[in-house]
Amino acid sequence: MPKYWMISLRDSGGIGTNRNPDGPTYWVSDNDAIDNITNWERVTFDRFQSDLVAASGQFPDLRQEQHEDQKHFVLAIHGYNNSWTASIGFYKSLFKDLFTGQDGMGICILLSWPSKGEVYDYLPDRQDVRICADDLANILSEFYDILARNEAVAATDPAKACKAKTSIIAHSMGSFLAQVGLWHLWKRKNSPLAMSFVNQMLMVAADVDNDIFDSGDQVGDGDGEGIANLSYRVTAFYSGRDPVLGVSAGLKHFFKRRLGRSGLDRTAASGHPATPDNVWDTDCTPFFTNVPTEEVHGGYFDSTKAPAVLKLMRQVLRGVDRGILVADGLASQNSWWPNKVA
Repeated sequence: MPKYWMISLRDSGGIGTNRNPDGPTYWVSDNDAIDNITNWERVTFDRFQSDLVAASGQFPDLRQEQHEDQKHFVLAIHGYNNSWTASIGFYKSLFKDLFTGQDGMGICILLSWPSKGEVYDYLPDRQDVRICADDLANILSEFYDILARNEAVAATDPAKACKAKTSIIAHSMGSFLAQVGLWHLWKRKNSPLAMSFVNQMLMVAADVDNDIFDSGDQVGDGDGEGIANLSYRVTAFYSGRDPVLGVSAGLKHFFKRRLGRSGLDRTAASGHPATPDNVWDTDCTPFFTNVPTEEVHGGYFDSTKAPAVLKLMRQVLRGVDRGILVADGLASQNSWWPNKVA
C-alpha cells in the first residue's frame, strides 16, 4: 500500500496558493522525498478510495476489548499561512512521530489547503477557509457514505466490520476549516446523531472561538455542532503561552477568546450546557517549559521540543479515557470537561 497520502485543494498541480476551481486532487507516494510534487502520483478518487480499503484490509483484526490498539485513518489539516512545502513539513513531522514503526497509528492523510493569511491579516485566511469548506464537506461526505454502507454490512456480517477508525488532527486555522466543513456535512446528512463519523477529533492550538460548542447561540459558520455531533470525542489542546493566538485574539476575537490559547469557555449560556459531554480540553502549557515562547504554536508537533504532547496525542487517538489520562499524569490536572469528578 502507499506510504504517503495527500488530498490537495490547491491549484497549479496541487501545490498552488489558490483553491483549485476543479475541486480536490488525490495523491499517493512511496518516495520519502515528498517535498517535491514530482515524487507524488496523482490518482482518481476511486483509486484513492480503493487503495485505502485495501490498506485497511492489512490492519490487524482485533477483538472488541482491544479497541485501543485499532488503527486509524487520520486526516491531518495544517494551519494558517502554510505554503504547500510548509504543509508537507507539518505532515512529515506528524507522520514520523505517530505513524511509523510497529506502534504506528495507521494511515495519515494530509489535507493541503491554500492558506496564505498572516496572523495580522485574518480575513484572507478566513475567506480561504469558507471557499475550501465545501470541498472538505464533499470529501467527507464521500467517506461518510462509505462508512455508513460498511456499518450496514457489518450489522449483518460482523466479519466484514471495518478494521480502522477515522480521526482528524487539525492545527490552528485548520480547526476552523474542520469546524465549517463538518458543519456543512452535518447539515447535508440531515443533522445525524446516530453515527460517530470521526472517532477522535484533535483540535491543536485551535484558532477558533472558545465557545463554539455552546449550543445556546448559532452563527453563520455553524459553531461546533457538526464537530460535536459527528465525533465520538473532541479534544482541545491549548496553551496560554501561545503568542500567535495571543495576537489572533487581540485582533479578531469578536468578544471571545481563542480555544487554543484559553481552553473551553466553561460558562454556560442561559439554559444550555457549556459544552457537550464528549468535548474536553487539556492545558499543554507545562509541556512547553523549555520551549521558546515564539515556538509554542507549532511546537505541539515537534518531538524534540515537547515529546509529552505527542505522547498525549497518541493516547488520545487510542481512545484512552480522559480521566485515566489525567490520573496517570499524561494530561494536565487542569484539563476540563462537563461533570468532571474532581
